Amino acid sequence: MYYSQFHQAPKFWRDKNIWCWVLFPLSWLYILGLKLHQLLYQLHIKKTYYFSVPVIVVGNISVGGTGKTPLVIWLASYLAAKGYRPGIISRGYSGDNRRVRVVTEYSSVTEVGDEALMVAQSCHCPVVISCDRVAAAEKIIHDFNCNIVISDDGLQHYALGRTLEIALVDGESRGKNNFCLPAGPLREPLQRLKSVDFVVVNSGNTLKHEYAMKIVPQKFYRVNDKNICVALDAFNHRKVRALAGIGNPKRFFNLLSDLGCEVIEHIFPDHYIFNANDLCFADKLPVIMTEKDAVKCFNLAGDNVWWLKIEAKLDDKFVSELLKRI
Repeated sequence: MYYSQFHQAPKFWRDKNIWCWVLFPLSWLYILGLKLHQLLYQLHIKKTYYFSVPVIVVGNISVGGTGKTPLVIWLASYLAAKGYRPGIISRGYSGDNRRVRVVTEYSSVTEVGDEALMVAQSCHCPVVISCDRVAAAEKIIHDFNCNIVISDDGLQHYALGRTLEIALVDGESRGKNNFCLPAGPLREPLQRLKSVDFVVVNSGNTLKHEYAMKIVPQKFYRVNDKNICVALDAFNHRKVRALAGIGNPKRFFNLLSDLGCEVIEHIFPDHYIFNANDLCFADKLPVIMTEKDAVKCFNLAGDNVWWLKIEAKLDDKFVSELLKRI
């Protein structure tokens, strides 16, 4: 089954056009609601909960994929190497997040969501999900004795007190037309970036006081057997069917093209739950997916289905500043 770009971000978000100006009054209403929401916390009508350990929130101010999860995984690994006991909390998109739930590498994707399962399989640290991030943080600190908490997303979850805020920006598109929802992709106005501790730019030019992050491909792994892997040049100059159910599929397709693949693109909605027919093609070409999609397909994939392992690489300046701020 093939899904068009229609299932991703609206095309009129790319620039300032007639449609975004038509929706502009609704954006002002959205911003007004956002400011009122923030004011309730500033006046202590709504409570912000702080903890005895540092809390790092990794988020963005725009809708769609910016690369938060690779950064979260990098942070957890880096902090563990520095002697911390990190724990990761997340909303648990597409999972059952109405209650606090501990995620393990063996959890069901329908119960915990694809991103949380991917993080649990990639990191050797506790992962807890809930739409109530305060409750998730309380559990991960109390039950697992974590001495630092990383929140995957949650920049706009003001009930969660935080020590550091890291905003991730897509360096290729940034704010696109720079309008807030629904006229544009921004969850908050661009001025919000001035209040965070770090602005990290994924795959693009950095401005003053911003830090660069690159996505570095590692190897291809077989979806139905993670013990089998091949080098990055395995599909060089070969046609492949690339499947992506993520927020920014074009970045994944471009990464495969950079590795020498002749990519046939298949775009699915973000957090899509695949079935066996989605992975089967008469031509038997290699099928390549993201790690986030692969965690949902272990029991569906044939031997020709692979996922690309990637890692985040952070600016040395960011690395040196991070520990100073905690």
